[in-house]
Amino acid sequence: MKLYICGINIFYMVKRPRLTFWQIWNMSFGFLGIQFGFALQNANASRILQTFGAEVDHLSWFWLVAPITGMIVQPIIGYFSDKTWCRLGRRRPYFLAGAILTSTALILMPNAPHLATFLAPMFIGGGMLMIMDASINISMEPFRALVAEKLPEEQHTLGFSVQTLLIGIGAVVGSWLPYILGNWFGIAKEASGKGLVPPNVYISFYVGAFVLITSILVTVIGTSEYPPEYYDKEIEDEKPKKVVIPRIMVQLLLVQFFSWFALFSMWVYTTPAVAFYFYHSPDPSSTGYQEAGNWVGILFGIYNGVSAVVALLLPILAKRIGKKFTHALALAVGGLSFLSFLIIPNADWLILPMIGIGIAWGSILAMPYAMLASSIPPKRMGIYMGLFNMSITIPQIISGVFTGLILKYLFNENAMLCIVMAGCSMILGGCCALIIKEKK
Repeated sequence: MKLYICGINIFYMVKRPRLTFWQIWNMSFGFLGIQFGFALQNANASRILQTFGAEVDHLSWFWLVAPITGMIVQPIIGYFSDKTWCRLGRRRPYFLAGAILTSTALILMPNAPHLATFLAPMFIGGGMLMIMDASINISMEPFRALVAEKLPEEQHTLGFSVQTLLIGIGAVVGSWLPYILGNWFGIAKEASGKGLVPPNVYISFYVGAFVLITSILVTVIGTSEYPPEYYDKEIEDEKPKKVVIPRIMVQLLLVQFFSWFALFSMWVYTTPAVAFYFYHSPDPSSTGYQEAGNWVGILFGIYNGVSAVVALLLPILAKRIGKKFTHALALAVGGLSFLSFLIIPNADWLILPMIGIGIAWGSILAMPYAMLASSIPPKRMGIYMGLFNMSITIPQIISGVFTGLILKYLFNENAMLCIVMAGCSMILGGCCALIIKEKK
């Protein structure tokens, strides 16, 4: 047994056996499909909603459904998955249920105009976005808990880095797929009518639904879980103190706030910013705007691909300089990359800042969880990871509420300034990471 301190709560944790790389890979493989679908959403939701009639300064309001559903769903799923045990195990039933729901939403969202009988396609599309995000969260939260609870502490950084690697692979293919279908396979890049989604986009969503289900099944079928009796061996303090939130979780709040405020702004405003600033096409129905949207998909794939490579290097760097310094450095690089959008001469050169953003994204997906995992009681891993997810959703909600107003009244509808604001926010996150006190 090994003694840990969680906040000021004391618990004993049974030593977990080390897993091989391929066991860790298989355990996290479902995340590839989750991020495949998530990448399709991130790269295409803004232009789909604008195609359906949404104004650019209203986009953040539609995107609010993602963090709101995450804030509600993840703690609930975490709580119930902690208490679940059936033939599929503890976490795996939630992987499968979330995958089925997400795949359904991926198929229906680009077809909103064909479902519009009583509501405008814009609102049906927004509703599908909400269902998609709620469903992704049903699958995503138990994955974080599974990695944290199955691996010994010395493999936590490796576990979350492998997860980040698979996230990167799924996101690269998901982000690039509309461009690939349109430019390599000759599938039409323009819709057959105004207010409709181009074929290269909606076919990508169909492929995403298939990949999501398939990858989740790999994890569900190929990964075992510890039974409830295993956790009964862990002895917790019979009289826990009032303070049960790990100190590291509190210290990470500001870092998470500035990081995810920046990411939300990037996902919402990169397409309109690139379309206006580099393609001079603010009209969502124009060919130039659709070309900008396809190129943003490529750019998003690049930063996700970089994050996959970075995931392999993070454990090495963290071992040498510490997790907090690794995270601070990555966030600073990402923030400066956002700011460089202002001096980029044309859209092709945007590949360069995407490399820096990919470094930050890889660290965001791994380092906070690696710092947190060893300070959480394993028996309640799900609910703690669900609560920690609020440090992701709350900054996105704040960004969603206020960035549209800032864009309209302070930035004069110039979406590029939202990207600059994202850069400043991420640099602040890196500064806040330096004040974290890591457990020795």
